[in-house]
Amino acid sequence: MRIATWNVNSVKQRLDNILAWLAERRPEIVCLQEIKCVDADFPRDAFESLGYNVAVHGQKAFNGVALLSKLPFDEVAPGLIGDSEDIQARFLEAQISLRDGVVRVVSLYLPNGNPATTEKYTYKLRWMDRLFSFSRERLKLEEPLLLCGDYNVIPMPADARNPKAWVNDALYLPPTRERFRALCNLGLIDAIRAASGDADLYSFWDYQAGAWAKNDGIRIDHILLSPQAADRMIDAGIDRHVRGWEKPSDHVPVYVDLALDAR
Repeated sequence: MRIATWNVNSVKQRLDNILAWLAERRPEIVCLQEIKCVDADFPRDAFESLGYNVAVHGQKAFNGVALLSKLPFDEVAPGLIGDSEDIQARFLEAQISLRDGVVRVVSLYLPNGNPATTEKYTYKLRWMDRLFSFSRERLKLEEPLLLCGDYNVIPMPADARNPKAWVNDALYLPPTRERFRALCNLGLIDAIRAASGDADLYSFWDYQAGAWAKNDGIRIDHILLSPQAADRMIDAGIDRHVRGWEKPSDHVPVYVDLALDAR
């Protein structure tokens, strides 16, 4: 089973690219972020015609997450626990039945947090604390769990072409990276790093300053696996070539292949 994540930076503007990539990579489950539309405006028919079930947690012009699955959803739950007043559409969880159990998949869009001297960074850290609490509870279920999305976290210096340029950025500040490590220390496995220790594994290149041409990238899109999912991992990768397509997102897809049997 192939499960992928992609911050598409507007699902309607990138629809042709998304459909081309789906035909190329053929994932069973896809987590999308920054869809930038309300639920009713999501181009559901385009994905349903390819055999995907669709779940959406949208927001007008900003944020928004979605899930596509070749298998039916058993349960779908929008919103991250821990703050009933948080109305930003950044989190969507689904349970999907398999031949020999279930898989639980989350599409998440973690706050950027910049400027780091503002309330935006405080919100980011609170959100990460809530994600930690959610993950700790879900891991008690001892089932395959994947937390997929744009984390807006550069975990290590090797995850940036020029780490010195990011030292004062919310994506790389010590409290940000400490919380990401705490999440992993719960027992979650970074799929890309489990597959490769290479440098130059980036998932984002800014539109400005010729970042793509210079390969001035960062790795901020992650798939974290529970032990039950990690034990079934076959491979993981980043489809960096998609960044070179016409009218690309500034992010590219990240995927993992797991030895999970569909029904």
